[in-house]
Parts: sequence; structure tokens; C-alpha cells
Amino acid sequence: MSMQFRIRPLTTADEPFLWEMLYQALFVPPGHSPFPRDLVREPEISRYVDGWGRDGDLGVAAVLAETQAPIGAAWVRLLTGDECGYGWVDDETPELTIAVLPESRGNGVGAQLLVQLIELARARYPAVSLSVSVENPARRLYERLGFLTIVRDEYSLTMKKDLK
Repeated sequence: MSMQFRIRPLTTADEPFLWEMLYQALFVPPGHSPFPRDLVREPEISRYVDGWGRDGDLGVAAVLAETQAPIGAAWVRLLTGDECGYGWVDDETPELTIAVLPESRGNGVGAQLLVQLIELARARYPAVSLSVSVENPARRLYERLGFLTIVRDEYSLTMKKDLK
């Protein structure tokens, strides 16, 4: 039986859930221990969520159809100057973060979140970017949706999708 969910816009009230999604977005390679939960409060990571809802923030949440419980989120935030993040390419391109709760993965939630977020971002931004671990299976989804690798190092890729 397929999971029934819908996609809705994120609001400032979703910030607590975004902290959980930020933690879930941290890729842990198979066989490795999970990161400590307080890692998301480190400045280089917290900037993706802290004060969610500022000008330019865009995002969507996946919620279960029956209960409206959130199961995933995808969002973009423009991070510039000293605040730029791991997927920074330029000061006009927001960085994308996406995560789905482990028990809801493999049901097309991430793909639907990305498709809808890309359409939302298209009206405001020329492109979106992200950073992904070379080993992360989500990389294949990004490639299917047209993200191209623009920077590669031993551990991660910076990917960008043009929207115009």
C-alpha cells in the first residue's frame, strides 16, 4: 500500500520540524554512528534553519494525508557572505536542504518535495544549489531532476540546477 501524503508550503510555525529535518539531512554512511543531535546547533549548520521565515526563505513540507503529521521537508535559503554554506555557488543562488523521516523514505516523498520546491523557487531565483556526500544515494535523485555537479572533492559534490 502506498503512503498517502500531500505537499504544503512551509510557515514560520514549521521551524521546530525543520530542526529535525536538518538533523535527518546529515548523511551518515552505512556502518557509521549517527551524529550527536546538537551538531545542528553549530553555526555552520544552524544557519540553514535559524530564524526560519526571513525574506527569501521558501520551502515545502510533506504531511500525511490522514493525520497531517509532517514527514519531510525541502527548503531553500539564500546564504551569502560570511554566512555562506556548504553548497554555496554565488550570492544569488539559494542553498537547498531536503530530508524525509527514515520511516517514510522510499515512497516518493523526496521526489515530490523537490519537484514542488523547484517550481516554487523558479518564480524567485535563477538557480538552486546543494551539497551532497559522494556516497549519499539521494545524489541519484538530484541528477534525475537535472542538478549538475559543479564542484567535486573527495567527500562531497556541490550541485546546481538552473531554473530559468
